[in-house]
Amino acid sequence: MQITNNSLVTLHFSLALPDGEVIDSNFDGSAATFQMGDGSLLEGFEACLLGLTAGDKKTVQIAAQEAFGEHMEDNVQNFKRHQFGADMVLEPGVVVSFADAAGAELPGVVSRLDGDYVTVDFNHPLAGKDITFSVSVVSVAEAPQEV
Repeated sequence: MQITNNSLVTLHFSLALPDGEVIDSNFDGSAATFQMGDGSLLEGFEACLLGLTAGDKKTVQIAAQEAFGEHMEDNVQNFKRHQFGADMVLEPGVVVSFADAAGAELPGVVSRLDGDYVTVDFNHPLAGKDITFSVSVVSVAEAPQEV
């Protein structure tokens, strides 16, 4: 059975940067199972799976815009230090959370400290990076019908 938009898929995968650094993988662990279109994988990754069958292996390069999106300078914001808790340790790489207008959590990464200013990057950490996506399909089944 081929993977379609209505498939339940079990697979092993890895994500790597162009320099070969693996940033996520389950090849050494349990395979992941998901339903195509359920939001578990971004569309750019799902598109690479269409037509594959159990036992297939595939490695593809996914451009940044089809993976985690381009890095957007508008998503980098400067805040005054006093807007953070006085006891909060701020240094590059620290993840901080804010609430958006709807109250949903919006994580950002401190990218720079400059005097009384803290620069926070709200882009996905992999934004702007091309990704090497490797998969090994374990099984493909028709997704259960919703009741």
